[in-house]
Amino acid sequence: MDERDDDAALDAYSAVVTRVAEAVLPSVAAVSVRTRTGAGAGSASVITADGHLLTSAHVVIGASAVELSFGDGTSMAADVAGTDSLSDLAVLRARAGTPPPLRLGDASRLKVGQLVVALGNPLGLAGSVTAGIVSALGRSLPTASGRVIDEVIQTDAALNPGNSGGVLADSAGRMIGVNTAVAGIGLGLAVPINASTLEIVEALKSSGRVRRAWLGVAGVKVQLSPEAAAKVGAPQGIRIASVVPGSPAAEAGARAGDIVISLDGIPVSDPTGLQRLMVERAIGRRMELTLWRNGALVDVVVLPQELVG
Repeated sequence: MDERDDDAALDAYSAVVTRVAEAVLPSVAAVSVRTRTGAGAGSASVITADGHLLTSAHVVIGASAVELSFGDGTSMAADVAGTDSLSDLAVLRARAGTPPPLRLGDASRLKVGQLVVALGNPLGLAGSVTAGIVSALGRSLPTASGRVIDEVIQTDAALNPGNSGGVLADSAGRMIGVNTAVAGIGLGLAVPINASTLEIVEALKSSGRVRRAWLGVAGVKVQLSPEAAAKVGAPQGIRIASVVPGSPAAEAGARAGDIVISLDGIPVSDPTGLQRLMVERAIGRRMELTLWRNGALVDVVVLPQELVG
């Protein structure tokens, strides 16, 4: 590749980033938060025409007042419509007219190496844009609640405090992630926009919270022996390490040492997969839990409860 080819590649790269910035930045707000203990800041993005914005839960939890500032100089107050610490997502409702909403993409279609652009307000510097690539997919991010967000996007686009709640966009200007953390130099993480995320957003808009089901088991992913795998029809499962007394799993007869193979006919190979099935529609519904116990398959019926706290 000669110098002219290098220049052409750089021009094309710059054109993409510029186009994304022009399309996305008008709908990204700097968020100023007041709490009983002080003040905070972050970013948020308009996602509906009637003034809903998406941000990170940790930006607005405990907020007594929220102020939005857009790049055109417009400022307005906002209310917290709902927060979900388990996904680190929150929805705001602006009290005045907002810019047009962003187009939402689908992070499940991302590929490692794909160009992404991060837009937000790091360190109080409004309207900042950085670019990079998708460094990895399917990362896990522990939250303050003790749960883990799965399918997290890792990028090398520079992120700093204040970027939380901002947009991670693809080359078409679609929002495919919510920037949520700085894990280290050259390592940023974003909660993906996908079917699960959109369900959470809709729940926060409509009721202000996300209801989840709970079984009361803790376990780890295990590889089954070839003989066991052949009998159960799956190579992996979840070995139950503990069962909460009085929990749905305990009432159903699940025991420490059992290996969970499937729930309601859906194979589960790791704790994240089981957690993904603990959605609102599972609360109070009879479900068949298939276990591998002492060399035999055992089916028990569980009645998931609502997760509280």
